[in-house]
Amino acid sequence: MSAPHSGITAESLQNTITEKLQAEHVEVVDQSGGCGQMFEVIIVSPVFQDKKLLARHRLVNETLKDEISKVHAFSQKSYTPEEWAKKQQQ
Repeated sequence: MSAPHSGITAESLQNTITEKLQAEHVEVVDQSGGCGQMFEVIIVSPVFQDKKLLARHRLVNETLKDEISKVHAFSQKSYTPEEWAKKQQQ
């Protein structure tokens, strides 16, 4: 028996993150085999500037609380555009 679909898709999550968090780059991976229960995301946004990791995660969790409440697992990595550019050069 397969898990019921959460109604959340990688595409819908990506669109919501881009819009609500002014993200310049978003990667969303559905790790649940397509049923929308487990997502891993990378978010690059200037709104993370001058925020520590915990503050970034709280901001994302609060912004996406409706979406996150519908899924089983949500893993995030958040970067400023400068941090992301440095990471890409490694």
